[in-house]
This record gives sequence, C-alpha cells and structure tokens, in this order.
Amino acid sequence: MKKLMLVAVMALGTMTAFAQEEAAVEAVATEAAVAQDDFAEVQVAELPEAVTAAVAKNYPTATINKAYVNEAAQYKLEVSLEDGTSGTLYADSEGNWIEL
Repeated sequence: MKKLMLVAVMALGTMTAFAQEEAAVEAVATEAAVAQDDFAEVQVAELPEAVTAAVAKNYPTATINKAYVNEAAQYKLEVSLEDGTSGTLYADSEGNWIEL
C-alpha cells in the first residue's frame, strides 16, 4: 500500500511540474508577441549602416521593403528576395541578427 501511495504522489507531482512549465512557456510567447507590436515604421534610408551591411552580406539578393524600430533599437525588416519569396528579419543596431 505504501508503494501505491508513493507512486500516486510522484505521478501527481510530475503532472503539476509539467503544468507549470507550460504556463511559463505561454507567458514568454505572449511577452514576445507584445514586444513585436511596439515597432514604429522608419524610412529604409534611416537604417544604420551595420544593419544594411548585414542584410547585404547574408542575403545578397534581398531588398528591404519596409523597416521598423522599437525603443530597444531593434529593427524589424520586411524583405523580399529575387526569387519572389519574402520574410521578416530582426536585427539590433549593430547588425546582429536577433530572434524575438
């Protein structure tokens, strides 16, 4: 009987730990979504040289269509490639790629 109770307590403890982890992941995802909404549009010509150089180096066929900046000096770049694909890149003011 003691073993049965021990197994039941262990199972309940494990489920509780997984439930807390899932809630933490959801909270982080929500914060990231909010952070992305804080971007304000800027002119492509106003981008720091390091950001445009990083795009040219890593994506030589890319064209920056729109650019946005937030209070942390992080840049959101909407780019399109010659083959017709498009996407969004994030970089800091020094041209380092970031993931939000």
